[in-house]
Amino acid sequence: MTEISLKTIHEDLVNLQKDLQFIKHAIAEDFELSKEAKRQIEEARKTEETEFINQRDVEKEFAI
Repeated sequence: MTEISLKTIHEDLVNLQKDLQFIKHAIAEDFELSKEAKRQIEEARKTEETEFINQRDVEKEFAI
């Protein structure tokens, strides 16, 4: 059985704090979509829903 000490808990908390700071920084970034991504989104919005494949058919095809 693994022994848990205050030192290991402290190290885990410090690592979590670093991870959260990284995530917060990544979320705060002001990303801009590429022209290609914007074009694809616009094209997808113009597509009729009848052209899409429903979830059940996808699951059948991939045996999910």
